[in-house]
Formats: sequence, C-alpha cells, structure tokens
Amino acid sequence: MNLRTFLVVGVLAAMLSGCNDHGEAPHEAASGPVRPVLTLVAAPADTVTFGPFAGTIEPRYQAQLGFQIPGRMVARDVTVGDIVKRGQRLAALDIIVTRFDLTRAEADLADARAQAENAEAAEARTRRLMTGNSVAQATLDQAVAKRETARARVDQATASLQKARDQMGYTELKAEFDGVVTQRLAEVGQVLSAGQGVVSVARPDVREAVVDIPEASVGAMPTDGVFTVALQSAPDVTARGRVREVAPLAESGTRSRRIRITLANPDPAFRLGATVNVVLTRTIPSRILLPASALLGAGSRRSVWVVSADGTSVSRRDVTVAPDRTEAEAGRIAIIEGLRAGDRVVIAGVHALTEGQAVRLTDGAV
Repeated sequence: MNLRTFLVVGVLAAMLSGCNDHGEAPHEAASGPVRPVLTLVAAPADTVTFGPFAGTIEPRYQAQLGFQIPGRMVARDVTVGDIVKRGQRLAALDIIVTRFDLTRAEADLADARAQAENAEAAEARTRRLMTGNSVAQATLDQAVAKRETARARVDQATASLQKARDQMGYTELKAEFDGVVTQRLAEVGQVLSAGQGVVSVARPDVREAVVDIPEASVGAMPTDGVFTVALQSAPDVTARGRVREVAPLAESGTRSRRIRITLANPDPAFRLGATVNVVLTRTIPSRILLPASALLGAGSRRSVWVVSADGTSVSRRDVTVAPDRTEAEAGRIAIIEGLRAGDRVVIAGVHALTEGQAVRLTDGAV
C-alpha cells in the first residue's frame, strides 16, 4: 500500500468512527457544560405558621399590697407561692404608737363631752336668769355660742377617735381577693412608709401568655387569630388564646414587643410562671413555598428553573407569586400558579443557567 492509499484509508476510518449507528454525527445532549445544581421538590401547603415564640404564664390582674400607715413591720405571714383568701392577714405593724393615738383620742372625746355638758348647763342657767331680767342678752348669746362650740368639739373628737380606730385596723395588711403571692417586697423589722409595697398578690383565675415578638414580625401577626399555647414541659398540654394587648413601643435593647394573649379555659397545669410556646397556624389558599433565591425575574416576568424528569437538564417555567409578603419576610416566596406537586425546582445559582442546560443534581436526589 503506497502512502496515498494509506492516507485515504485513515480519513475514511476517522469519518466512520465519528458517525453513530445511523451514520449521523452525534450532538451534545444539552447545551453548555454540565452544571451542578441544588434543588427542592415542590410540595403544596395550605397552612401558614406564625411562630413559635417562647413566653411565660402571668396573671392578668395583680396588685402590690402595702400598709396605709407608716410603721415597723413585726410580722409577715405569707411568702412567695402561698395561696391566700380574701380577708386573710398577710403582715402586721407594731401597734404601740397606734394604740397610744387611740388612747389619746378616747381621752379627747371624754374631755369634749364633759365640756359640752358644762356648756349646756351654763346655757340653761343663763336662759333662766334671762327670764327674770337678771342678765343681759349678750350674756345669753355668749352661753349659746359656748354650747355650740362644745358640741362641735365633741363631733371633732368623735371623728378623731374613729380615725384612731381605723388606724389600729390598718396595722394589719389583709388580702383584698383570693389569689397567690407572687413577690415578697419587705422583711420583718423593716420600717415602712405609707403605701410601700410588702407583697404582690395575683389572681390566678384569669391567666395570660406573655411573649416578646420581634418588632419586624408584629406587622405580619393576625390580630384576630387564635393562638395555640403549649407547655414546654408537656407539649401535649395546650390551650387556646387571643391577643388582648400589643405593647405600643418596642423594648430598646431587644427591639421586641410584648404581646399578651388571654387563655380560654386553661388547664390547671398552666401555673403562673410556667414556660410556654405560642404558635398560630391558619389556613390559606394552596401554594408552594420556595426560597427567594429560586425566583428568576426579568421585568414583570417571574419564572423558575424546573429540572427534567430524568434529572439531566433544566427548563424555564413562568410562575405567579402570591401578592402577600408574609412568607417572603421569612426568606421565602409563595407560588400559586405554574408549578405542580413533585416538580424539582433549582433553588441556587439560577442566573448561571440557560434553557436546556445540562445539570447534575448535588443534593442526593435521583
């Protein structure tokens, strides 16, 4: 075989090796290089969850009780956690000074009554002398004035005595309602001023879940929603509640707002101070939630990359995004049209793909 014949045979062999079984040149299975992609399988959801947030059980009504008069506390009958009944004594003051005031008031009243009786007798004698023209009218007028003054002093002394008796009653601090002691504010032997707190008593009949919610999430909270409150120590024990109060201002350090949720017929296990989780689940029109990184936007067009059934290429599909931004605030978007359950959507690197791009799944999917 000469050199020319050898070259011809080599060219024919190369052409035959470059043809497929049908005598045609192969083409790339998909355009561009094979790119690894991260995907997520679309799953419709018809509920949205707000929370959970951690909080505590607190009373709606709570009072800080103290003595109405100053004095030195000589007894405290309750401590934190004690259950008290209305009228039960909680603490007491030293009664020595108060008893002295009562004794003085009783003496002042006795003196005022004696002065009044003397003035009335003097007025009666002057009136008899007046009938015989033995005294002047001015003398009678003076006797009448002294009698009225004496009677006024009796009334004044009576009021002072009643005040002293009330003061004796104020030396004992009593519960204004049935409740539980939540705080101890003073100790035995301490000298207290009038109105200074001694104990805090809460009414356990109306309980609330108190939670701090980030200020950015308060706007997304439905005010008319029914929250589910669950004990952290026993998640199966739950109660329902509605928002009663939203703090008007955020706390300066944490930028959170305090929310008070009134519980409806809570289980006795919801004791004051218990730690709870608060969550709100509500029904919404069916939608598919995806990370915001999956959305590809160009003008008013919104689309995503959907992986083919064999997992080797992607195609662009237009979608409709829900107008509400509740999910977007959490870094997600809600697709209401354009996707079906089971579609595998690319969720990262969407701007580096092209129509028909060959891909390789990196999330272990097949």
